[in-house]
Amino acid sequence: MIEVFADVTCPFTHVGLRRFVDRRAELGRHDVVLRVRSWPLEVVNGSPLDAAFIAEEVDDLRAQVAPELFAGFAEATFPATSVPALALAAAANDVDLSTGEQVSLALRTMLFEEGADIADEAVLRTVAVDHGVDWDDVDASRVLADHAEGVERHVIGSPHFFTPDADFFCPGLAISRGEDGHLQVEPKAEVFDAFLASCFA
Repeated sequence: MIEVFADVTCPFTHVGLRRFVDRRAELGRHDVVLRVRSWPLEVVNGSPLDAAFIAEEVDDLRAQVAPELFAGFAEATFPATSVPALALAAAANDVDLSTGEQVSLALRTMLFEEGADIADEAVLRTVAVDHGVDWDDVDASRVLADHAEGVERHVIGSPHFFTPDADFFCPGLAISRGEDGHLQVEPKAEVFDAFLASCFA
């Protein structure tokens, strides 16, 4: 099992999780499952994420390192809060780790590839039904409990992975901002390879 603390609305996490899953499939290592934990950036930062700001990050990521991703992202439907979606993912982890991973990935696909508003309860209830998650188990307090544990474990940001013998913050991407305020993103293959080696050793 690989743990990762992340926000469902973080575009860097979407890139990292998709690349992890793709490499896992290439290696045929479906025995290694992700447990995606909550790192709610609106709690960390003290305010909800700004849709326009995330849209700029999405544009920069797509242009520089991930042209195959974010096809259906829509600023207009960016969720006002990530807490309900994170609470659903936490409840899905209680079903089993495979269900938890599937729900966490599905929510990110809906947001970043399909333009869905994953703060909409009707949308989330459909995801819960599709994956056999009891809506009565969806509890926002679980999001805050994950955040508290992440603080204790010195989580740096979203995504922060914990493998059996190491931990990695946003592995494989070197991120900075230029003088124009836009992201400068460079792939760091050697870091991502070290991360994968730690995951699949």
